[in-house]
Amino acid sequence: MAERSTAAVDVADNSGEEPPAAEAAKATADGAEIQDGRAADGPMPESDGEPKKAKATAPTAAPELHSGHKLARRYRLEECVTRLDGFSSWRAMDEKLRRAVGVHLLPADHPRARSVLAAARSSALLGDPRFVQVLDAVEENDLVYVVHEWLPDATELTALLAAGPLEPHEAYQLVSQISQAMTAAHREGLAHLRLTPSAILRTSTGQYRIRGLAVNAALRGITSETPQRADTEAIGALLYASLTQRWPYESDAYGLTGLPKGVGLIAPDQVRAGVHRGLGELAMRALANDGATASRQEPACTTPEELAKAVAAMPRIRPPEPAFTAPPEYQHTTYQQGSYGRPATHNGVTTATPLAPLPPPPPLQSRTGRALKWGVAALLIAALGLGSWQLADTLLRGNQGSTGEHQTPQPKGDDTPAKKTPAPIAIKAAQEYYPDGKAQDTAGVPNTYDGDASSYWHTRSFVDGPEMKAHYKAGVGIIYDLGSEQEVSAASIGLRYAGDHTTATLYAADSMSSSTQVGSMKKITAGTTSETSLTLTAEKPVKTRYVLVWFTAMPMSGVDQYSGEGYKQGVTDVKFSG
Repeated sequence: MAERSTAAVDVADNSGEEPPAAEAAKATADGAEIQDGRAADGPMPESDGEPKKAKATAPTAAPELHSGHKLARRYRLEECVTRLDGFSSWRAMDEKLRRAVGVHLLPADHPRARSVLAAARSSALLGDPRFVQVLDAVEENDLVYVVHEWLPDATELTALLAAGPLEPHEAYQLVSQISQAMTAAHREGLAHLRLTPSAILRTSTGQYRIRGLAVNAALRGITSETPQRADTEAIGALLYASLTQRWPYESDAYGLTGLPKGVGLIAPDQVRAGVHRGLGELAMRALANDGATASRQEPACTTPEELAKAVAAMPRIRPPEPAFTAPPEYQHTTYQQGSYGRPATHNGVTTATPLAPLPPPPPLQSRTGRALKWGVAALLIAALGLGSWQLADTLLRGNQGSTGEHQTPQPKGDDTPAKKTPAPIAIKAAQEYYPDGKAQDTAGVPNTYDGDASSYWHTRSFVDGPEMKAHYKAGVGIIYDLGSEQEVSAASIGLRYAGDHTTATLYAADSMSSSTQVGSMKKITAGTTSETSLTLTAEKPVKTRYVLVWFTAMPMSGVDQYSGEGYKQGVTDVKFSG
């Protein structure tokens, strides 16, 4: 099943990652440079993880293109947003798919053209939706261009911090999502080396996405001998800035004021009162590469994976409670019983006045009243007689039954035990299953059994469907660890998207490894649905510790924060019973 990517770009405004075109030209002419968020006009602290700028070479002039120019008869350039160091960045329109995209352009003979192409193609292979996706990387007509997604509804972290520091829950989400995403990237051998506030985007749904993976550094010739330490320190700087609204170095950068000169790196709670203690300590542990002292004698975090584990070990920070707004005070109406339609005028003003209470009805005439009383009495006597007759008949039937006549046979005792009600089985752990080596959303797996229906694991978006053809991808799934062998007889699966149709199969697996093929597993049961829930029940319980939920068909769904329109599915809640 061919995978579909969706759209944004690695561009910046005046307060972001790069200066606008006019200022960039001046900055290049003056020799000014920004590297890893520190101004190059002052000394930069050195560390083992410090990204290093490649040796200066004579910059090749950026291609002289204009709005309206079309690349590959498809990408129409609309607005130049950056022109710097021999390359330019544009907002463009993909006329084939009718969507906005972003394009980086540089001459084919640019000294970094080859490395930019290699970085873009490597980043595109990752396919992780937490990163702004590379859609195309081409060399033609003496030009090299890289096409990126464009996220019009996303906001740069630079803009968020301009309004003030983030509240603890938001800062927790930031460091959690970014560290997990970079862990996945480094596992595939990809580093960012330019994790700055302008490289972090927050979507309207609260998800954080990273742009410029590998490409931003390649465009500037930035390398590092210890890329994991460099990216970890950069995440620590982002967290520090989110908590304090200050850049954790002496130089000002990204619209943020730097720390006082000569005092070194100080703890976030010494910069701003009320900083969350756990998050502040976490920022210092990530920045320990640059001379900070880890709080409470805990070791420094030197890789994104160590940082992600440290975040996961923290007590979860809940979102703030919504502010309570008192309902408007109840207003008594001026309506009174009997006043409707009775206007009265006082001093020229019409007001409602109550009507006088209606008089009681006149008493019945004596002869008519007596007749009615006798009629009611007769009815009561008749009713009592009928009731007595029914009671006697019931008692008589009961006596006959006691002598064996008209006796209803009582059911004999059944030696077969009552059917056992399935009991819920707790899930201890889970892991994505991808025998073809292409994961969907490894970080989202815990969302499928956390009891929160608003969180979910999602697949990518595929062009073909709903059946996942074997010559593209056999299926996608998650293996659940029940802690010990259990009798599994049923499962309920909460789904993100409805539509025609979703097919899932339960298999008994011997481990959580993706190296075991589905064909060697024992099938428990299968089912298909067009709704947002699927209940699977086996004819006979199967004893197993590991259960694979394997999806082989997914419905068509529209654009969301993770992917574009296509065949896809998300899992919100999985429960087993047996």
